[in-house]
Amino acid sequence: MTRITPILALTLLAARGLAAQDTTKAAAPAPAPAAAPATAAVDVAEAVVAKSVVDRQPQDTGTTFPVDVGQVVCWTKVAGAEGTSIHHVWFHGDTQVGDVELQVGGSPWRTWSKKTVPPDWTGAWHVEVRDAAGTVLKRLDFTVGQ
Repeated sequence: MTRITPILALTLLAARGLAAQDTTKAAAPAPAPAAAPATAAVDVAEAVVAKSVVDRQPQDTGTTFPVDVGQVVCWTKVAGAEGTSIHHVWFHGDTQVGDVELQVGGSPWRTWSKKTVPPDWTGAWHVEVRDAAGTVLKRLDFTVGQ
């Protein structure tokens, strides 16, 4: 009769996929994953289309501008975006004609971009205020020459 030694028994058990476990030591808990940094919500407090900006304030705001306007300005006041950027994305009809990145240095923060309007670019326009990720925060529709 063949006698099975403890070493042979463990070898046979391991070969079958069974393994002994040391239950005297509790496994250290896995470290918690690092929390994703919180992203501040950008709030568009005000946004208008205007003919110009004087002393950081929009002048001659509106939704309809004459064919000879020459340029328009998108003026925006944001909160909660300090240290990031926003974009003014300009459209004539459905065609994107500009994308201006604007750095935000504080909260609240006023900023603006200008868009030249050729005399033959009449009709529907809009400008989208977007956060750094591209999310549309505000859309301003306006018309030139009609």
